Amino acid sequence: MTMWGGRFSGVTAQEFRNFNDSLRFDYKLAPFELQCCQAWVDVLHEQQVLSVDEMELLHQGLAQLQTDIAANPELPLALGAEDIHGWVESILEQRIGLVARKLHTGRSRNDLVATDLRLYALSASLQAGTALLGVIESLLHFAERYEHQVMPGYTHLQRAQPVLVAHWALAYVEMLERDFQRLQEASTRMNISPLGSGALAGSGIAINRTELAHALGFSRACRNSLDAVSDRDFVVELLSVASLSMVHLSRISEDVIFYASGEAGFFTVSDAVASGSSLMPQKKNPDVFELVRGKCGRVIGHLQAMLITLKGLPLAYNKDMQEDKEGFFDALQEWHQCLSILAYVIPELSVDAAKAESAARLGYSNATDLADYLVDRGMAFRDAHEVSGQLVMAAIQEGVALEELSLEKLQKGSQLIQEDVYQALSLEASLARRNVLGGTAPKQVSEALRQAKLRFQGKRAGFTCVRQANLSDVPAIVDLIRYWADKGEHLPRKTEDIMQAIHTFAVAECDGEVVGCGALYVYGTGLAEIRSLGLKPEQTGKGLGAELVQFSLNQARQLGIQRVIVLTRQPRFFVRLGFTQADKSTWPEKVMKDCEYCPRKHACDETGLEFWLKSTGKKVINTIQI
Repeated sequence: MTMWGGRFSGVTAQEFRNFNDSLRFDYKLAPFELQCCQAWVDVLHEQQVLSVDEMELLHQGLAQLQTDIAANPELPLALGAEDIHGWVESILEQRIGLVARKLHTGRSRNDLVATDLRLYALSASLQAGTALLGVIESLLHFAERYEHQVMPGYTHLQRAQPVLVAHWALAYVEMLERDFQRLQEASTRMNISPLGSGALAGSGIAINRTELAHALGFSRACRNSLDAVSDRDFVVELLSVASLSMVHLSRISEDVIFYASGEAGFFTVSDAVASGSSLMPQKKNPDVFELVRGKCGRVIGHLQAMLITLKGLPLAYNKDMQEDKEGFFDALQEWHQCLSILAYVIPELSVDAAKAESAARLGYSNATDLADYLVDRGMAFRDAHEVSGQLVMAAIQEGVALEELSLEKLQKGSQLIQEDVYQALSLEASLARRNVLGGTAPKQVSEALRQAKLRFQGKRAGFTCVRQANLSDVPAIVDLIRYWADKGEHLPRKTEDIMQAIHTFAVAECDGEVVGCGALYVYGTGLAEIRSLGLKPEQTGKGLGAELVQFSLNQARQLGIQRVIVLTRQPRFFVRLGFTQADKSTWPEKVMKDCEYCPRKHACDETGLEFWLKSTGKKVINTIQI
């Protein structure tokens, strides 16, 4: 039985059905199809299309199908239906009778499949996010194990400068965190319901699409029925996130393959996750990492195929869009599998400390340190660069390391070179010199690792995002400010004041619940202040506060603000984020605006700090690490 046979008198050719039917792959949408059907039954009852008895019978039949699908996901393949929509109606009619024929009233396969696919994408995103966190966690543990171990860093695959192994691992943590953020943002955009849009022009029954969207767990309903049934932006965006993430996984894999090779030998892959050669007994192959690298192209290919499928399609639905599923399903499955396997195998990596450190000393990687040494003594960098290069040539001719040249020979390059140059050329000094934010100095790497662990704890606690606040967030913001005002950390704010200033607030949301807030208040002179910053007590120490500060600073940048201030009893928190201590007595706007109402105005114990977003000629541009 098909869902469209009434207009046809002839028999559909089997060859056509073999080519046309989609059940062989869209059966994976069955759980989401049944979820939509359950919500639609309630809609039909509200519109008096179904009686109470019919509604209950359909709910019972659908519930049993949900149980059956959970036990056997491939159950639909046993019936020769055209697609998953036809299968549900056919099997329901077999089980509960003709009432099943009423189920499709007021809806189309067009809006139904678009809704199914969004629900599938949201579910897959949740799983991918969890798997991403698994890889991040493995990299963080790896960084902890080898926090102080040094190895060579490369440019152009040539030894460049020494770096800490933990610094290498944290570079990929940064990439995967951005993948996680992109995934969250994509999930937010795909979280809207097409159901009730009909074939293209809207449903023929007077349903409340907003209530239906909420019943299905969506944030809202799609605003345009044409867009609702033909939009596959969410497929493209999720494939894009997956593709970029796979590129990052491929780069991790390429590094490990090289570092574990006989030519490098810094890393060792355990026997548990390596394979051998059928011919060469000595071989130990990093197959897992090579497969991840190879599967990257497969996922990217699915993204390109989807873009090309969509590029010439007119509105609204076209059968071409049936091609949105197979590649999408495969890409998300491969991405998830690669994330899961990397989370498993990274703990199986070990570092050969002696080889890695020995390699870090080779290749004249301290040549830049010699140039910096000369710069510290007054030489122009371009001249220092030339002198250092000449001395490298001299060391190469003698077949020794740069630091093995005698002082006499070093001084032929420049008389500025003294005995203390040997300490400057040491591996330890080279690392320690890079003591800037983002550098590989042990102090910087230790702090970066600490902050990365805090961010990870926040993400593991729930899918969090920091976003612009809206009026629905006001009650939660009021509760947060009231809590910290009672603790003496905030000034109390009236509900109506928060409502009027809602555009200045950002909120941190965890699993749909507002757990933090902060505001960027702009004064009449163009100075801005971060204030009312607070989290639920159980959410502190997880990096969300830093993300709220980052959000406010980004807002300030977009507004062209040069300086952001803060008054706080927790100055160390803001100093870690790049703020510097300032003289708060020079802030007349703050004194005039709030201090008159502060109960501690005559014994202020808050520290003033500031963050410069643009250079003024005297201040340097600050950066922020979260």
